[in-house]
Amino acid sequence: MRLELETGRFYLGRDYCEAVERSGGTPVHIGLIPKSEYIAEVVADLDGVLLPGSNTDIDPAFYGEDPHPNLGTVIPVKDETDRLVLAEVENQGLPLLCICYGMQALNVFRGGSLIQDIESSRDTSIKHDQGRPYDRASHGLRIDQEGLIAELCPRNGPVRVNSSHHQAVSTVGENLRATAWASDGVIECIEDSRPGRFALGVQWHPEMTFETDEMSRRIFARFVDRCAERR
Repeated sequence: MRLELETGRFYLGRDYCEAVERSGGTPVHIGLIPKSEYIAEVVADLDGVLLPGSNTDIDPAFYGEDPHPNLGTVIPVKDETDRLVLAEVENQGLPLLCICYGMQALNVFRGGSLIQDIESSRDTSIKHDQGRPYDRASHGLRIDQEGLIAELCPRNGPVRVNSSHHQAVSTVGENLRATAWASDGVIECIEDSRPGRFALGVQWHPEMTFETDEMSRRIFARFVDRCAERR
């Protein structure tokens, strides 16, 4: 989940759990309580984990950098809880789907780094924080034909996705590989490189385009199928 600092509430956009439920899964929220015993007990009853997006940034201290002037809000309990969840996922070999911030969290957990602010850190870049409406497909993808994402994308023309982020994967983490890129070279998808392990990270938001986009539905369907196999 997320934490709303002004009110102290845990919350999460409805699109994630609706997409999981419509794909045949049973969504369960995990509160941001960074205690290893709590996380171990919750994850022990799950068949897979979806690490969602967030309107915050990961503390760059986790990848050995000081904060960039354009770094956004950092919420320590979010970072700490996500890392505990990812550790349990790794220990149990659970299927893992990571979206936007979740993809970045996976990469950092695996020892990778991030571009802290795309626009000010690159000489040329496209607009990655598209604004509303969030379900608009705003830019294209170049996809590695050997990756899982290639199996899930449509074969009848160019692939376009929505975009709502200002950070991106820089150095790819251990046992991960990049499999899709925006036209400016920003990494848009990472996958687990180990045989038999399912970890898919996408920088866009398929939960927001689930109703209208075939690839978005395929992403959730494949994740839920792997969860069912695990069960």
